[in-house]
Amino acid sequence: MPGRLLRRIPGAIGARAPALFERLIARTPSGRIEFFEPDEFPWIAEVEARVGEIKEELDGLLARVDQLPNFQDIQEEQRILTQDDRWKVFGFYAYGARVDGNCRRCPRTAEIVESIPGMTTAMFSVLLPHKHIPPHRGPWKGVLRYHLALRTPVDETTARIRVGGRIEHWRDGRSLVFDDTFEHEVWNDSDEIRVVLFVDVLRKLPWYLAGPNRAFIGALRRSPFIKRALANNEAWQETLGATISPA
Repeated sequence: MPGRLLRRIPGAIGARAPALFERLIARTPSGRIEFFEPDEFPWIAEVEARVGEIKEELDGLLARVDQLPNFQDIQEEQRILTQDDRWKVFGFYAYGARVDGNCRRCPRTAEIVESIPGMTTAMFSVLLPHKHIPPHRGPWKGVLRYHLALRTPVDETTARIRVGGRIEHWRDGRSLVFDDTFEHEVWNDSDEIRVVLFVDVLRKLPWYLAGPNRAFIGALRRSPFIKRALANNEAWQETLGATISPA
């Protein structure tokens, strides 16, 4: 997945730049950390305080969960990870590109994710019962991944994520932050739905890396990879998405 995505980035970035960039980040204090403590990010407490508002809008979508798009139907590259209909997504932002129709359907959630410093990507990620996402890694070390647990199984140990050599479970209304460029794997072994608010945020970096990082995110936003995903989402909105009314 990372290699396929990076080959789609405009040539001005340079074919070797991503690998060099990751090596430089790996030398920073945070570069070898798998999971981060939520209290390192002051904005997390504010997001968790509004979890009830997010859940209220989410519930309206889950009433017709079968009509939400499969991840691979929005981002075709995800077919390497999932081919069934048990990983649903509802996107708000993709590398800084706003999904206007979805933001209108869930305006309070959109407002909340827009308040997160350095937010680049945001969506609801819905795993239906007995879904397994095989080992993979994210494409870009310049961001960290944030999960806010919105729906968890009654037995929370039945839904878990492995990042590198460490396993964590989602706890309702609580947050996880991790580096998705470590190999990671996800299981929902329950008979229930697991839903998280999935957000990528810019990693805090020294000034000499922060600028190139933002430039790379901008290049991704303009890439065919993201343009096609936005077009696929628009097509969904014109069909099944039109039946899901704004909250």
